Amino acid sequence: MLDKETAGKINEFVYTKPRSIDEIARHIGVNWRTANRYVEKISSEEGTISVRVFRKGTRGSLKVVFWNNIEKLHASEVQERLFKQIQAGRKKGDFSPSEIFQFVDSKKKKLKIMDEKEYSSASNFRDFAGMLRGAKRQVLFYSGNLTFSNMAHHDKKIRDILEELGKEKISSKVLTRVELAGIENIKNILSINERVGHDAVEVRHCYQPLRTTIVDDKLAAFKEILNPQIYAKGELKEKMFILYYVYDEDWIEWLQKVFWNLFRSSLDAKSRIRELKLFI
Repeated sequence: MLDKETAGKINEFVYTKPRSIDEIARHIGVNWRTANRYVEKISSEEGTISVRVFRKGTRGSLKVVFWNNIEKLHASEVQERLFKQIQAGRKKGDFSPSEIFQFVDSKKKKLKIMDEKEYSSASNFRDFAGMLRGAKRQVLFYSGNLTFSNMAHHDKKIRDILEELGKEKISSKVLTRVELAGIENIKNILSINERVGHDAVEVRHCYQPLRTTIVDDKLAAFKEILNPQIYAKGELKEKMFILYYVYDEDWIEWLQKVFWNLFRSSLDAKSRIRELKLFI
């Protein structure tokens, strides 16, 4: 069982320089498997450390744990500028995912444009559900008010998929508005934890403009809605949905760092609800 003291020792040990799992195991006096499990737990729940595997698939493969430098989020001026825009945004209209998408290598991204009927189709639901079911470790959600959790096909909803993941010990972390409007979505998501018997889903209150899902270290999927009401007459005939898919590891890593930066400074949903005396 990982306690705070042991987690602190691991964090301090890795903070000074990158460490192998073997080094961490010796430092805290446990076997390799236990150290590896502890590292994965800290990585998924705190975001302070990350893991890279070098020479993967070979006999000489090496798993290295390094400090996730939240203080230095950005590898470029572009990312620094984008972070400031995200930080300043509150509503989804305050930032377009295209601002990120345009800088991603063309071989590591794809774009899908749909009308409202296509977006609401069973096919799109299956695609989203399949993307979530592909998670092996963790899913991070930048959300507005958790409306994505109500996406459904027949009697199956996306929040049912999150419950499936929870049963497999795959965690979900959510940044979303916690307010009276949409409180039922919060209630339904948090009830997953009661059914699976542990904190499979953690929700924190945050106003931010992204509508993005990050699956492990392999995929970031953005959603943008173009509404005719906000454009001049005739510019856009009908509501359009744009899905941006990014597979670039460097950009995904940056998006994870931005997520953890916001997540750590945001209030837990239950605390927010108590403070506002919202019924749940």
